[in-house]
Amino acid sequence: MKNNKKAADSPLPDTPAADSTAAENLDLADSAALLASVTAERDQLARERTEIYDQFLRLRAEFENFRKRAQRERSEFSEFATMEAVLAILPVLDDFERALNVETVDKEREFAKGMSLIYQRLFEALKKLGLEPLEAEGRKFDPSLHHAVETEKTAEVEDHTILQVHQRGYNFKGKLLRPAMVKVAVQP
Repeated sequence: MKNNKKAADSPLPDTPAADSTAAENLDLADSAALLASVTAERDQLARERTEIYDQFLRLRAEFENFRKRAQRERSEFSEFATMEAVLAILPVLDDFERALNVETVDKEREFAKGMSLIYQRLFEALKKLGLEPLEAEGRKFDPSLHHAVETEKTAEVEDHTILQVHQRGYNFKGKLLRPAMVKVAVQP
């Protein structure tokens, strides 16, 4: 009789109440599976979004570094090209200096004056581009700035003092462009 009572309490498989309970259980199972599936998909999409955003930030930083490097290289190239042009003009400047140091007679004074003006204008134009003359005469010899082409034994000045400049040295925008060719004093 106990079995009969249990059988009487539970709905029969073919009754509408049994179908409803089974459908609810099936719907709950489907809903839980669907929720789990959607949650997993959401998590996967969030991970992909994070990875893509990370890639975006890295690419943006790479591009910014590339842009800065390209700008720096353009600037360096421009400076190098200007430096090469100035270096090519220096022999002309040297020739002007030598010509101006030659003694002239009265008739040639006007010509020398014109040469001097041309020299000054050329020198000023080169200074505007970044040329800086090295002051050497009377200073201590520095092998990184001067090229000793002659020595003279003398006790009149301190050892390794520059006595004469044969060819002026120059810096270009703070970098050594050409060392000065000098005569250096040495102790006898």
